[in-house]
Amino acid sequence: MPAKDIYHDCVKNALLKDDWIITHDSFTLKWGKREMYIDLGAEKLFAAEKVDQKIAVEVKSFIGPSPVKDIRDALGQFIWYNDILARTEPERVLYLAIRQAIFYNLFENDIGQILLENQRIRLIIFDPKTQCIIKWIP
Repeated sequence: MPAKDIYHDCVKNALLKDDWIITHDSFTLKWGKREMYIDLGAEKLFAAEKVDQKIAVEVKSFIGPSPVKDIRDALGQFIWYNDILARTEPERVLYLAIRQAIFYNLFENDIGQILLENQRIRLIIFDPKTQCIIKWIP
């Protein structure tokens, strides 16, 4: 099992504060003989709609020396996990969790903007200080 991202517990706490139930603290994704690990699995019951929503969350810190490499690696991992998840658990939606500062620096006015415009990625933006979710981008 791979090491946890430095913001793993922060995102977990933010999801709990947002009334999500953590169902997997390392969600095992299997395809053929391979096993991969998404950081978190969670679900939430929306009582008014009587719908149980399930998500998987991959946490990324974006602390490498190259933001372009970080975003490229995160996108590749997101696409790979998303495609496998769509075949193995189609009711579960994959999100990439990133810090608020990374969202503003890379996704709002920079290279990540094209990913959002083309709806290639779903994001959870969180504040590591308050351990709260700031924004969801489905």
